[in-house]
Amino acid sequence: MKLVAVTSCPTGIAHTYMAAEALEQAAVAAGHEIRVETQGAAGAEALNPIDIAEADAVIFAADVDVRDKERFAGKPLVSGPVKRGINNAAAMVAEAVAMAEAAPAEKPEAGSVAPMTAAAPKLGPGAKLRLWLMTGVSYMLPFVAAGGILIALAFLIGGAEINQVVYGGDFEGVTYEAIANPTDILAQAGFAGVLMYLGATAFSMLVPILAGYIAFGMADRMGIAPGVVGGLVAVAIGAGFLGGLVAGLLAGAVVMALKLIKPGQALQGIMRIVVIPLVGVFVVGFIMLVVVGQPIAAAQSWLTDWLAGLSGANAILLGLLLGAMMGFDLGGPVNKVAYLFGVGALASGDLTIMAAVMAAGMVPPLGMALASVLRPKLFTPGERQAGKAAWLLGASFITEGAIPFAAADPLRVIPSTMIGGAVAGAVSMAFEATLRAPHGGIWVIGLIGNWGGFLVALLAGTAATCLAVLALKTVARSETAAEADEHVLAI
Repeated sequence: MKLVAVTSCPTGIAHTYMAAEALEQAAVAAGHEIRVETQGAAGAEALNPIDIAEADAVIFAADVDVRDKERFAGKPLVSGPVKRGINNAAAMVAEAVAMAEAAPAEKPEAGSVAPMTAAAPKLGPGAKLRLWLMTGVSYMLPFVAAGGILIALAFLIGGAEINQVVYGGDFEGVTYEAIANPTDILAQAGFAGVLMYLGATAFSMLVPILAGYIAFGMADRMGIAPGVVGGLVAVAIGAGFLGGLVAGLLAGAVVMALKLIKPGQALQGIMRIVVIPLVGVFVVGFIMLVVVGQPIAAAQSWLTDWLAGLSGANAILLGLLLGAMMGFDLGGPVNKVAYLFGVGALASGDLTIMAAVMAAGMVPPLGMALASVLRPKLFTPGERQAGKAAWLLGASFITEGAIPFAAADPLRVIPSTMIGGAVAGAVSMAFEATLRAPHGGIWVIGLIGNWGGFLVALLAGTAATCLAVLALKTVARSETAAEADEHVLAI
């Protein structure tokens, strides 16, 4: 069989490429040919149209909406989350082969177009909602990383008052006038002022981009304009991230409803270019302004005040919860909820939550790497090799570095990473460590407040993960590891 596949995850860093490698290995092992398109952070190197035309079946291992999926029309399609592509690649390949044998794909002659006869498997409401939200998150994350790190560098270079220097306000008894013309920032605020302005500009787009691409995941390109406008309105009225989520879902629903209207052929073009964007922007903007915007803004304000008021035991419990979430699915939806909570707090001026989230996200790969060094006989040769890479991945805040261990032994590894993440998050909050950057791991240590406390949290979480997994594997060793050891000894 000839197969083609597309893999994609919200961040486009690790899951995307791990799923692609797993599918390639599974297909080759089963005696089939496969070409995989990775729609990752570095962009996608599109599949050759000839490979698509000759394919017997298609596999989507994606947590976000696959771009240009119309290319695969007419082909049997197996679709699932990216973690299925990592953990059960052989099953996805076998399912694709079975579907191809049951309903052979049409292979058009060169230059012709496959008929639009195949559709993706039906998803439940929960799966659809997760797909839409993760699509929005995937497009938002580059703005988070770029904007957050530029702002953090601005504070590092220009001092704590650089925000007031650029945008005006009071700081330690000094009143600053806002710089009216952006072209004057370099002269009046220096290089740090430029970094602050550019970073704040990128950060200001988080909510509109999130809303626009949630709507894009629901209704394709026609959902972007109503979603972005709805997100801008959410920012203007103070509804923040909660408003952006509502605006995106609302825009997608409105545009999906408008697309059900089927005018004559002559009006199809004007519907797409004028009517749907016009009506969509107006309806979404009106509802956000007049109906739901203010209650959401009130809820966002309450959440911000609650975060600012957290201290002592309450803060430690929050760090415990967020840390456990970061270690639960290792870059999956639950992990992303905790991460976006930290980003939202960072945007609201609370820097402690982002520090706890990043410490907890670094711990799973580091803990597993340490465990594979201390007790190598408890791990397979492949896991020990993955442990070498996990040191760098963990240090760089790429939680997905622990996935090879979790895929091989989830019942022991996942509880261990949750314990380690919870410890790291709680200790970080207890020390009141702060972080101005939303990413970067150990490489942005200069942007961490109370970095000593942060390192204690990181070491404590790593040790907790390591000790937990060693204890669980010692009490009842995984069959995978035992069989692999016997095989190595036999050789």
